[in-house]
Amino acid sequence: MAKGSICIYSGEGRGKSSAAIGKAVQAATEGRRVVIIQFLKGKGLEDSEFLKRMEPDIRLFRFEKSDENFEMLSQEKKKEEIANIRNGLNYARKVLATGECDLLVLDEVLGLVEKDIVDGGELKEILENRGETGIILTGINLPDSICILADEVSKIETVKFKVWE
Repeated sequence: MAKGSICIYSGEGRGKSSAAIGKAVQAATEGRRVVIIQFLKGKGLEDSEFLKRMEPDIRLFRFEKSDENFEMLSQEKKKEEIANIRNGLNYARKVLATGECDLLVLDEVLGLVEKDIVDGGELKEILENRGETGIILTGINLPDSICILADEVSKIETVKFKVWE
C-alpha cells in the first residue's frame, strides 16, 4: 500500500476483515507499524493469540466493552457502547495526528455510518487528516462521500459459503 492511500473492502460478502488483516500482516512483514481498531464486532479478534504474538508490529484495539453484537444490545447498553466507540474514533484521530503507525485499519467503521453512530462527514474528516498513514476501511455499505476518497475499493461478494469443520 502506498503512503497515505485509502483502501476499502465493502459489500455483502464474507472476508472483508480477513482481507484487511491480510494486508496488515503484509505491511508488518515489510517493517511497517500497524494499528487495527475494530468496531461492531462483539468479541472480535481481541483474544486472538496469533495477533497478540504480532505485537508490537500489529496492535489490535477494541473499545467496545460488550461481547455481544451491537444490534443485540438494549438501548441503554447501546448508548454506553456508542461512548466507547467514540473513544475508538478519538484514538484513531490521535494515531493519525501523531503518526504512530504506517497503516491504520478501521475494521467495520463503515457500519458506524450506516447505523448513524457516526456522521459520514466526521469519518471523511478523519480520513482527510491521515497524512502519510495508509488506511483500510471495512464495512458492508459504502457511502459515495467516502468512496470518492479511496484509492482502491473492493466489493466483496460471497458466491458460496461452507462452514469449516
